[in-house]
Amino acid sequence: MPLIAQLLTMFLFTCLSFAARGEKLRIVTEPWAPYVYEENGKSLGLDYETTAIVFKRLDIEVEWQFLPWKRCLSMLETGQADGALDIFHSDERDATLLYPGEPLSEVEFVMFYAIERPHPFHTLADLKGLTIGTSPGYLYSQDFRESTLFTREPAPTHEANFGKLVRGRIDLLITDRRVGQHLLDELGIRDKITENPTVISHQSQFLAVRRNAGMDLLVQRFGAELKRFKREPAYAELSARYGADPAVEVKTTRATTANGKTVEQQESGAQ
Repeated sequence: MPLIAQLLTMFLFTCLSFAARGEKLRIVTEPWAPYVYEENGKSLGLDYETTAIVFKRLDIEVEWQFLPWKRCLSMLETGQADGALDIFHSDERDATLLYPGEPLSEVEFVMFYAIERPHPFHTLADLKGLTIGTSPGYLYSQDFRESTLFTREPAPTHEANFGKLVRGRIDLLITDRRVGQHLLDELGIRDKITENPTVISHQSQFLAVRRNAGMDLLVQRFGAELKRFKREPAYAELSARYGADPAVEVKTTRATTANGKTVEQQESGAQ
């Protein structure tokens, strides 16, 4: 049997296995507006709606759960979930997770600070002695994770992190730029908190599934369909609704980030 026929047969069996057992693909994620969140009992967000459309085209039913991120990772490890939405890639995670070739979105980690207590910086060395609010289970850049110059202090939710920043319990907090800007409006604290423009790191967000669970071809099909959808006007409209850039072709340039080193950086160009 030709290879393509074997792969298509495997994909069909994967789809039928879920349907035959009356099961849905179990996907976990943490609310991370504007990428994925719930509002008035409805699931929304750029990455959630994109993923839902792609799975519908693949005729795969999905059961969604919105949980704290550490719980999401635990459920993946124990097999209580089949996959996770908006997860970063790392070499360590390659051992247990399968990633499609196409990411859902791009994240820029920046620092937010209280306007009354500014802490200007250009490199991580400028953060010496400060306390930085983080989110448990999140994968930050290696330089940020391993630095001994400053203290990292986790909070149970993004909202709690911003509350600590308003009250002066932390000096800065790190999160994605769009997530932070969304929360400034949602919490009504735009007059109290603002962002430092220095980018700490860039990350791609994916839909990943458990390795060795018979979903290899499903991941390939998901990536191909996602790439196709991102070239359509419907995706451009969805991106515009959530204030994101439309699908772009990624080019590589050289740039300097907060670690003070020259690194590879993604540059957007019209597709």
